[in-house]
Amino acid sequence: MKHKPRPKGSIIAALDVGSSKVACFIARVNDDRGSFDVLGAGHQASSGIKNGAIVDLAAAESAIRQAVHAAENMAANAMRGYHLREIVMNVPGIHAKSHRFTADIEVMGNEVTEQDVRRALARAQGQALAGAVDHELVHTIPAGYTIDGHGGITNPEGMFGQNLAVDIHLVSGDSGALRNFATCTERSHLDIDALCVSSYAAGLSSLVDDEMDLGCTVIDMGGGVTSFAVFQSGNMVYADALGVGGQHVTSDIARGLTTTNADAERLKNLYGSAMAASSDENELIDVPQIGEDRHIHPHHVPRSLLVGIIQPRMEEILELVRARLKDSGVGQAAGRRVVLTGGTSQISGLRDLAQLVLDKQVRLGRPVRVPGLADAVNGPAFATTAGLLVYACQRSDELPAEIMAQAQPGNLVERVRYWMKEYW
Repeated sequence: MKHKPRPKGSIIAALDVGSSKVACFIARVNDDRGSFDVLGAGHQASSGIKNGAIVDLAAAESAIRQAVHAAENMAANAMRGYHLREIVMNVPGIHAKSHRFTADIEVMGNEVTEQDVRRALARAQGQALAGAVDHELVHTIPAGYTIDGHGGITNPEGMFGQNLAVDIHLVSGDSGALRNFATCTERSHLDIDALCVSSYAAGLSSLVDDEMDLGCTVIDMGGGVTSFAVFQSGNMVYADALGVGGQHVTSDIARGLTTTNADAERLKNLYGSAMAASSDENELIDVPQIGEDRHIHPHHVPRSLLVGIIQPRMEEILELVRARLKDSGVGQAAGRRVVLTGGTSQISGLRDLAQLVLDKQVRLGRPVRVPGLADAVNGPAFATTAGLLVYACQRSDELPAEIMAQAQPGNLVERVRYWMKEYW
């Protein structure tokens, strides 16, 4: 199925609304191959968002406005007075569900056309929507084709046969949560042009081609949500998420060491590790106590105490991911490769711990498929934001609305032919 490119020179914007930060990237499309230049980037600490869900509309709206405004200011010269209106936005994985469908259509010995493929995809969407009253489709991803029982076909267009079957990965989002996010963006005078699940976007920016083709799992570890997605043959074949992330580690530290959340976050970033070392017992760190003056009453504890709080929580998250992947039935597709990304993935020692728990080859990922990013926004924490731009430029043919629109025939002759194929 052909990708419909965005016009050269058009402006696209990505909005990543997370539990710990809100980030916005603005880019200009270079050509019809999906390449683009990033013109501006802005980010702001999240407010009104907890564990991937909006808990305060006004606070979330304010954070979105500030992040978008910062990106617009950076891109002001290149945009020449153009103000953002449409954005591609992330869907936190905690609000998304994966579904697998197979749709069959008759081609009656004729050549398979792009219209036939779209008919099959539209039929699968119709089947998925028939029983879902509280979910909306976010992605329609063809995972493989079969013609007259012969599978393994990646592009059936131009082939001949009697029956075309399409294996499809559908991702739906919780309607209520999506409406809350839409309300925040509308109040900021922005329209959502497309939605993309966070882990999918993270994979699109941080995985190399061979990882996508041979099988790889990307784990996007954010502040309030840990999302993960499995890629194979260039497509996402499974997505899931856990409502736990780096902010839970911070809370564990604050409770365990009786310090404030702000100091716990600082200790995690400066001295934290997911793997214990022999030197931890001898290294002392200063832990300010709640309500006490750190200069008058300094409080020192061994670094091993901090690591002893972080490691069990990170092990728990990774074990839950491993269990979800095992239960999903995509173990073979997941391959032997894991890419860790997201802000929490930067905790020291996490890669080694992930290799032990998951029993796979693990590397840390950053948005390698988006060139030209400034160093400040080129790390794992911005993999999802960068991936949203990749999705908007290179994967818009997976949008459910686009498929339904293009699957509907235009003139009367085409409608009659469509009806004959569909019902006879």
